[in-house]
Amino acid sequence: MSSKTSIWLAFFLNLSFSVVEFIFGGIFNSSAVLADAVHDLGDALAIGLSACLETISNREEDKRYTLGYKRFSLLGAMLTALILLTGSFMVLLENIPRLLSPQPVNYQGMLWLGILAILINLLASLIIRKGRTKNEAILTLHFLEDILGWLAVILVAGVLYVTDWYFLDPLLSLLISSFILWKAIPRFWSTLKIFLDAVPEGIETAELEKELATLANVKSVNQLSIWSMDGLENDAIVHLCIENWEQMMKTKEAVRQLLGERGVQNITIEVDASQSNHAKHKRNVHDLEQLSGHHHH
Repeated sequence: MSSKTSIWLAFFLNLSFSVVEFIFGGIFNSSAVLADAVHDLGDALAIGLSACLETISNREEDKRYTLGYKRFSLLGAMLTALILLTGSFMVLLENIPRLLSPQPVNYQGMLWLGILAILINLLASLIIRKGRTKNEAILTLHFLEDILGWLAVILVAGVLYVTDWYFLDPLLSLLISSFILWKAIPRFWSTLKIFLDAVPEGIETAELEKELATLANVKSVNQLSIWSMDGLENDAIVHLCIENWEQMMKTKEAVRQLLGERGVQNITIEVDASQSNHAKHKRNVHDLEQLSGHHHH
């Protein structure tokens, strides 16, 4: 299944289920369920947003976006992560007061709703888990978070069958929100770094420059810029000064091979001849021009 289809399916599952949660959260008087409904609605909006942006990111480059549309997928991942972080903070704020004055809840209803929710989330995460984009990685986190949340709801419902420890309901909400923040903040940060054109993780430019400089025929490395448009494929611009102009194609091939082995797919290479060679090359061109000039006479 394409990433586009899987994301849209996840959107419809989340949206319809958040409506169900709002209704039953009110009926069961469970603020954990209501908080989760708010969270799921946020998730659904985030997923819908990323689905639109994922669709755009699959377009080919054109006159307006000459580097292509891959960044839109990253934008989706960032906005989704932001909504996830905001949702988690809201759940934290909402449940701290409830911890101090717990309310009775309908634990039987919570139990059945929890079982249904886990089945839906497992289905959704299985659909999306095969995806490779940053967007799908963030969405997988959504479903993991939802399943954990609902396991907590089922656990609380089970304990409330035999006790009246209603404070467990908000307590578990707080624990889960903290866990999500702990998972989502680093992921948001790594996506933001790609968005700001940082060198992709796992690539050492200083090391690469040294390796390039040791290649045959390379006199110096004047520029090495590495970035990624979508966190999947890496791009590079290399500016070299070479000794021997005749060996240029061979040198370029060696550079491509070296960078390819280090995980860089799209490479632009600019080459200058070293000064002495450059003069010789210019002289040859000048001689050729003079020769052609003689022919005209």
